[in-house]
Amino acid sequence: MKGFKSFADATTLSLEPGVTVVVGPNGSGKSNVVDAIGWVLGAQKPSIVRSAKMDDVIFAGTSNRPALGRAEVSLTIDNSAGLLPIDFTEVTLSRLLFRSGDSEYAINNVPCRLLDIQELLSDSGVGRQQHVIISQGNIDGVLNARPEDRRLIIEEAAGVLKYRRRKERAERRLTATEANLTRIQDLLREVRRQLRPLERQADAARRHGDLVSELSALKVFSAGRDLGRLRVQLEESARTQTDLRGQDQQLRAKLADLDARILSSEAQLSALGGRDVGDALLRYETLREKARGLLALLAERRRGVERELSSAIDAAVIASLESEQAQLRDESAQAELEAERILVSAGELEESEAALAQERALFEADWADGIPAPTGEAAGVRGELAALRSAIERTTNDQVRLVSRRDSLAEKVERLTVEGQRANDERSAAESAVEAIEQSAAASVEESLAKEAELRTAEEAATSAETEHSAWAARVEALTLALDEARQRAGAEHLDGLTGVLGTLLDLVDVDAGWEEAFEAAVGEALTAVVVADIPSARSALDALVQGDHRGAVLALSSGASPSATLPPQGEPLRRHVRALRSGSAASSADGIERVLDTLLGSAVLVDGSWQAALELASQHPGAVVVTRVGDRFGAAGWRVGAARSGATGAALEEALQRESLSLTNRDQARHAVDQARSAMIAARTDQQESARNRDSNDSLRRTLSESVARLEADVIEASAELESLNAHLGELAERLRRENLRVEELAAQLPQLEAADLALSSQAQVMAAARQSLEEHSAKVGAVRTDLEVRSAGIEERRRYVTERLTQVDERLSRNIEQRDAAARRRVELVARADATDRLTQFTLGRVSVIEANLSTLRDERQRQSEEARSVTSGLEGLRSQRVLSERQLEELRARVQKAEIADAEARLRLEAATESLRNDLDCEPDVAMAAECPPLPEGVALGARVRELDRELRLMGPINPLALQEFTELQERLTFLEGQLEDIRSSRRELSKVIRAVDEEIVKVFSAAYADVSQNFTLLFETLFPGGEGRLRLTDPNNLLETGIEIEAKPSGKNVRKLSLLSGGERSLTALAYLFAVFRSRPSPFYVMDEVEAALDDVNLHRFLDLVAEFRQTAQLIIVSHQKRTMEAADILYGVTMEPGGSSKVISEKASSAP
Repeated sequence: MKGFKSFADATTLSLEPGVTVVVGPNGSGKSNVVDAIGWVLGAQKPSIVRSAKMDDVIFAGTSNRPALGRAEVSLTIDNSAGLLPIDFTEVTLSRLLFRSGDSEYAINNVPCRLLDIQELLSDSGVGRQQHVIISQGNIDGVLNARPEDRRLIIEEAAGVLKYRRRKERAERRLTATEANLTRIQDLLREVRRQLRPLERQADAARRHGDLVSELSALKVFSAGRDLGRLRVQLEESARTQTDLRGQDQQLRAKLADLDARILSSEAQLSALGGRDVGDALLRYETLREKARGLLALLAERRRGVERELSSAIDAAVIASLESEQAQLRDESAQAELEAERILVSAGELEESEAALAQERALFEADWADGIPAPTGEAAGVRGELAALRSAIERTTNDQVRLVSRRDSLAEKVERLTVEGQRANDERSAAESAVEAIEQSAAASVEESLAKEAELRTAEEAATSAETEHSAWAARVEALTLALDEARQRAGAEHLDGLTGVLGTLLDLVDVDAGWEEAFEAAVGEALTAVVVADIPSARSALDALVQGDHRGAVLALSSGASPSATLPPQGEPLRRHVRALRSGSAASSADGIERVLDTLLGSAVLVDGSWQAALELASQHPGAVVVTRVGDRFGAAGWRVGAARSGATGAALEEALQRESLSLTNRDQARHAVDQARSAMIAARTDQQESARNRDSNDSLRRTLSESVARLEADVIEASAELESLNAHLGELAERLRRENLRVEELAAQLPQLEAADLALSSQAQVMAAARQSLEEHSAKVGAVRTDLEVRSAGIEERRRYVTERLTQVDERLSRNIEQRDAAARRRVELVARADATDRLTQFTLGRVSVIEANLSTLRDERQRQSEEARSVTSGLEGLRSQRVLSERQLEELRARVQKAEIADAEARLRLEAATESLRNDLDCEPDVAMAAECPPLPEGVALGARVRELDRELRLMGPINPLALQEFTELQERLTFLEGQLEDIRSSRRELSKVIRAVDEEIVKVFSAAYADVSQNFTLLFETLFPGGEGRLRLTDPNNLLETGIEIEAKPSGKNVRKLSLLSGGERSLTALAYLFAVFRSRPSPFYVMDEVEAALDDVNLHRFLDLVAEFRQTAQLIIVSHQKRTMEAADILYGVTMEPGGSSKVISEKASSAP
């Protein structure tokens, strides 16, 4: 001890066999020796070492010595008997504690864990509960303890605690397995939870692919059908244009024929115009009108003469003159008014005569040379003009329609261009973000996949490690139980401590994998025998078994050569696959064990096959032992089928322990790796989901924008192409319209002359007659007006003159009556002569008028005949012209149809080119392939277009899908299968652990039952010894539950009838507790016992009885007793005295009993 409590200096106590008593005054530190032993053996509670906290065990210092920084205790154990399972004859256990709280343990100066020390001591009867150390107050604590705590003392002494630990480890592993099972089930639930939506996504992706494939096939078929229809339409358009061109040629030929016939009719009509009598008729009508005018003038003159004659009769009368003067003045005024009217009429007449003169001049100019032969230009111009006007009208209508369409298309192109530019800008922005998003998504996917793979790998590794650890732990438990069972059957536990005992055969051999059952079958009962070093050791072992009334088998090593055996030629010698262990405590006896194996397996062979083959070989070779891999055995000692052993060996257990330790480390590392991988995976999956959402959103946006841009570009291209075509067509129409308008203007300018000429040439006679008749009628009218005007003018002039003259005469007559009378007479004569002349002229004129009227009648008859002939020719000519106009109209309609056919053909070609381009760009298919494609099967009653719309609608309703869903679903399905396999492995491990726990429980019940029976029996004996005449016994609180039952102590000292232990006196309580503890010590001995002032409350009689017990145990165990009792000191084999100077530390002196004075 060094620095432990009051032992500041290094202090060494050599505890020899027998009884060692530690004495000293109070406060000297003698009980600290007990605390030091308990502390170095692994005490963890400060109360066990009588401290408030653990660092109180470090020397705290005194007035003369400073405090120390650490406490150190080492306990050396003599292991020459091999009670400790370690290959050292001396084992030193050390514990070091620093004030910082750091603690170190060591075995033979090699750092170790507390668990290693506890495991090392567990099989030697010194457990972690330290029942072999009875400190102050523990005596009374045994009686005051709970029944379950008393049970722990027996279990620790009987070595049950190792089974408890095994069970606890198995239960922990089972709990861990349950945790793994829960984790696997959680993973399975999580995988299944992910699998369900992912399965829906995979189904959606699969459905989407099917719909896209079907839609693509339908579109290809529809496009092929449209292409075929367009090609058929082009072929029909070509045939239609050919037919129309044929009809055009026919109509042109018909028009040429009609033109020839019209020219012929016009020539005939022109010939009729050459015999026209219009001129003569006009001249006679003019003469007649002139004669009529002359007759009117003559009549007026005759009336004027008569008036003058009448007025001349009353000249003498003044009154009459005055009256006449007034009347003449009135007539003069009226004549002036009439003259003015005549002047107006004369101006109009002059204009009419000028027009008539011009008309006559034109007529004379036009018809001076007679009627020329018709040229037909007017008809051609008229037909061309009509055709041009019709074409202009159609062109204008087309132009208006196309201009409206062009404006609409231009607006549409502008709008589509703006929309396309906007969509393109948005797509460019989305495209520019693609790389970053894709990189981020790819990185997140890779990271997520990597983390998932790492997690799966970690989980698989953890599950594998857990499974492997559980399997190895179960195997360790199974091997341990099998070896313990083998040791129990061999009686090895009753031979511990005997010289020369090496262990069971299973502990000392190593068997190749797969040969265990064959080996166990071959060696038979020797499998569970205890191997000893030589014959004397064998005798000692057998003697110990007989004395202890135990069963067992002993196998002694021999130094001689092994007997040789003849092996059958068939089969594999078993000896080649079994060897002695050459490690640990068995290394020194390996050669002897090899000779034992030669003896046991020298005649053993293994036959691969059925037991019949092995039996046949054994029958042929009676001296051989024939075994099979499944444990069948055939030999001279008997035949047996089926394995009877477990395949457990020491080498297998050692390997299993190593593998279990390694698997435990791997499992802990794997669990930590799983936790880290899961956290990393969750973070990576969150990043992946966010990146996937960003990518899907961007992909959807880009896809939508690309579709919009493509659609808008296609619309712009289509509209631009149509606009360009329209502009070109409009240009052509404008040019055509310009040419046609120029031609129309030219023809319109020529048309009046051409029409006049044409009319003159085509209907010369009719036109000439009409012109002549019109001219004659006009001339007659003008002549009549002229005659009437001249007559009236002459009459008015004559009257004016007459009135003027008469008024002058009347005035003169009034002034000169004489002169008037003479003049009146002369005037009367003159008037009579004038009246006679007028009458003669009137008669002559009437005669000439009669001649003129006769000639006019003759000429009118001739003109009527000519008119009828011209009318007949003209009627035929009009019919021909009507036919020509109809043919021209038909030709125009035909030209319009040709034009429409050409436009339709051009449009069909454009649609064909657009459809072909769309087919190649959108569907990646050639026209011939599309036209040859067959229609995919359609639902009954559903048309192709309806199915396409339905598929488009379904795809739109489906929205964006996860294209990786199928792959992720497959991977997740594989992971599910893997996890289900792991789940089955864990359940199998759980079943194995449950079997181990049941086996351990059975072993605990078995060991505890035996130990309790012995302790109960010994307690009764010891109680009777300590309390002569008294009665004491142990009672189980729950006999039906030996795994958990507690132990009650019943004590009745002689002469007392107490029911409660608390009613016993202090000495009686101490002796009762000591009786229980020593009953445990006697039933399951330990190598040493430490007691601290346990006899302090005993009187001399009871102390004597206590010392008798001590004397009984001093031969088999080492006892260390701290005491103040003199008689206890006298019973000591060696005496240690502990003293402490004031302000110093504890010091120890020793004295053996043999050297005492």
